[in-house]
Amino acid sequence: MKVQMFKNLSLGLAAAGAALALGSCGGKQQAPAQQAPQVAVMTVETGTSDLSSSYPAIIKGKTDIDIRPQVTGFITKVHVDEGQRVHKGQTLFTLDQVQFQAAVEQAEASLNSAKTAVNTAAITEKNKRMLFDKNIISETEWQLAANQLAQAKAAEAQAQAALTNARKNLAYTVVTAPSDGVVGSIPNREGSLASPSSAVPLTTVSDNSQIYAYFSLNEKDLLDLTDGGKFSIDSRIGQMPAVKLQLADGSIYPVEGKVSTVSGVINNSTGAASVRALFDNPSGMLRSGNTGNVVIPQHNDSVIIIPQKASFEIQGLRYVYVLNDSNITQTRPVQVLDISNGKDFVVLSGLTPGERIVTEGVGTVVRDGIPVQPKTAEAAAAAGRQ
Repeated sequence: MKVQMFKNLSLGLAAAGAALALGSCGGKQQAPAQQAPQVAVMTVETGTSDLSSSYPAIIKGKTDIDIRPQVTGFITKVHVDEGQRVHKGQTLFTLDQVQFQAAVEQAEASLNSAKTAVNTAAITEKNKRMLFDKNIISETEWQLAANQLAQAKAAEAQAQAALTNARKNLAYTVVTAPSDGVVGSIPNREGSLASPSSAVPLTTVSDNSQIYAYFSLNEKDLLDLTDGGKFSIDSRIGQMPAVKLQLADGSIYPVEGKVSTVSGVINNSTGAASVRALFDNPSGMLRSGNTGNVVIPQHNDSVIIIPQKASFEIQGLRYVYVLNDSNITQTRPVQVLDISNGKDFVVLSGLTPGERIVTEGVGTVVRDGIPVQPKTAEAAAAAGRQ
């Protein structure tokens, strides 16, 4: 009896479940499967790129010459002012000349005395020679007279050298510009003592008709420059394009320059070598001590260029999503150029022309191995403007 009741109860529950299932199917549809996201894609092609690398630079004049006196004396006249443009040989400073003029006059007097002594010794030697030739005096007596003449001539030579030195010292009291240039700061004025051993120079004359911009390249840059050692640095420097100079206010100096030298020594503390670029400075706009950035252009032909937003980075490696024929995303590692314009990357390896990559939703709605509905970048841009 109990077994029969259990069977009837089971059949009733089964019938109720079937009716519930049928009611559910008839009254409500199944939830549709999630649609594939629409994302912008692009077909990669080869093209050209013009990029540039920027390096902090310190600007110096072609020559920066410290002006120091060659004699010690008090400054009696400063003939120039700071920032003034001067020419080679122009007088910059005058030192007290009194003692040096007195030394010249003393040397002239000593020279005149020495010349007189030479004349006297020459007459004596001549007379002794005549007497010796007549056997009136001995050879020794004549030789003594000849020696006295030689000594007098040596004394005259010494006096002449002393006069030359005194005149030179007098000339040194007038300090002149060793080259064309611009006068730097003048820390000492009239009345100050000037000396060759002074720690601070009288001033600095900078020849800035041309200027040098010094910047640094690290070891990787140098290896790239020589293509891993296949070319010499000198040959590659000769092939480098003209460089530009970005000034401290962000403007570009109107005259292009040329990289001229690379130091043969890499600094152990910085791991970089000093590089020098030469710029003409006809207007004198640039001065020693200016700072800026040397901008080196880089032109690339037949390269693949992709938007930066089409890539993502994981642990120092860069990837893109490539679409296969079924519009399924596939993660692909790529190698890109270290420099960029802030919007695009130049792809060195990992992609071939004709492949499609996702340019929208990377890192958000797009993942590896999912189907997508591709749309062109132009269509995506038009949708964004609506």
